[in-house]
Amino acid sequence: MSTVPPLNGSWLLRGRDGSLSAYAPRDEAVWCRAERHPGLPWAPPRRIGGDQRLHAQLALGQGADGYAHLVAWRPTVPGESGLVHSTHFRPHLAALDWVPIGHPDRKGDRTGLPAVAVDAEGRAHVFARNKGGGVGMLAQKERGGWGPWRDIGGPGAHEELAAVTGGSGRVELYATTSDGILRWRQEEPGATLVPDEALEASVRPGTLTALPTSKEHTTLFFADLEGMLHAWRPGTDPVPLLLAAGPGRVSALRCTIDDHDCTLLAQRSASGRAVFAACPTEQESAGLWWSESGPQLPVGTRVALAEDAEGRVVAATLSPDGELRVARQKDEPGLALGAWQSV
Repeated sequence: MSTVPPLNGSWLLRGRDGSLSAYAPRDEAVWCRAERHPGLPWAPPRRIGGDQRLHAQLALGQGADGYAHLVAWRPTVPGESGLVHSTHFRPHLAALDWVPIGHPDRKGDRTGLPAVAVDAEGRAHVFARNKGGGVGMLAQKERGGWGPWRDIGGPGAHEELAAVTGGSGRVELYATTSDGILRWRQEEPGATLVPDEALEASVRPGTLTALPTSKEHTTLFFADLEGMLHAWRPGTDPVPLLLAAGPGRVSALRCTIDDHDCTLLAQRSASGRAVFAACPTEQESAGLWWSESGPQLPVGTRVALAEDAEGRVVAATLSPDGELRVARQKDEPGLALGAWQSV
């Protein structure tokens, strides 16, 4: 059975020209599949960022400009690794070569799956756990280049982080600990993130998904140790939603369904099919339930969501062996997906 490389952030993105692209770490590299033009057939996979050998981990973020930012670990000397960054400006063009951006402890081996978010000014912010159990942060400068690595605290943070750019254009970061969830935020654009409200809760590590749901709020989705999904907006209590359909993070998308502002969740279920659940945005009390779609999927298959150039919901699945399937929303009431197609 193929293993599933760790991946942080949405791997299905709509680029500046409206074309969709799908990213995956595989064979010591990162590969991209992209529509030749919006809505047209997909081009063959292309290697991203040149010929550097990479570890099988990838973090992705996207700015309001549509540019994709990718961060990965690469081996340096025996027993040590460093982080590298690439920018992909348009899906059908070549990405920039991988650029070394250092290590949260200056040097050492991998410290966990990195995370990346892009602020309203288009600057990437990279996060990775450090050897002290806290979190290191690195940000692009306004005029190019990178600032220094900074320790933003958070002792006891687990390896998988969730970074997001809120509706205000400022970056937020979430991490799980044995006691619950830590949160950091920017007080002003370009600033170093500072600790903010924490949540005491039973949280399953590796299940955090953050989604901007209004200009004021980000909603964090997580599963507790019993498998119940919750939605949390800082300043409120977590709202239980429904049992997670499978392990790991859910994919989340804010979209329009029947002219209503909705939040859509997706996951591979334990039974092996893609499942979807929707509710009015920030109105989780209206209720959610899973609906199955598509064929049986191998263990480890990822599910992702995006909107295409015409505003239709697009769901995609990526199996551990690299098979990509896509389904688009049909022009009829509700969230009706068309036939799943291998691309």
